[in-house]
Amino acid sequence: MEDMFSSHIAAIISEVTAFRRELHAHPELSFQERETAKRIRSRLQQIPGLKVLPPLIETDVVAVLNEDRPGKCIALRADIDALPIKEETDVVYKSQSPGIMHACGHDGHAAVLLG
Repeated sequence: MEDMFSSHIAAIISEVTAFRRELHAHPELSFQERETAKRIRSRLQQIPGLKVLPPLIETDVVAVLNEDRPGKCIALRADIDALPIKEETDVVYKSQSPGIMHACGHDGHAAVLLG
């Protein structure tokens, strides 16, 4: 069982890392995450078996896996908002939005959930 997960993680780790860095470079404050939601929806639409639902508001993202299966379901969620903080790092993927930064880890949460 562990080897199954290890091989899956190894196969997607670079993509998850790249997506986290993309989100990190383009942070948006709470209820303003329009572009972030678009980026996530676009990636989700590429995953076979997922149905991406139309947004209720521009900043939400909902996708359903195996929607026609009976029984209990599990909901997974991740926040995607950033904070009004100036990023003072020199990483290549640092925030391109002045005064806004993913200092809270939500970029990582969203990327891992997508993975």
